[in-house]
Amino acid sequence: MRMLRLMEVDKMSGKGIVILVLLLGSLQVGCSRDFVGGAAVGAVGAGAAYEYRTKKQLDQLDRDFEAGRISREEYVKRKKEIKAGSLIY
Repeated sequence: MRMLRLMEVDKMSGKGIVILVLLLGSLQVGCSRDFVGGAAVGAVGAGAAYEYRTKKQLDQLDRDFEAGRISREEYVKRKKEIKAGSLIY
């Protein structure tokens, strides 16, 4: 069951993850002002890690295409899927 939840989170878009982290952080506002700053830093860190992973996936995809391991159609399809989950690309 826990693995299923992790897979569902992995399928969320980058925007969804950032919004989720910010919403969870806002629930703690009444408890501590320090937590709000920590939540913001955590959200930025999580977003940066997610975008770094996206960059690595795009780089690997480019290498696979240049090496002829995937067709142009597959390259375009996968690139579109990767970019759909990114805030930057």
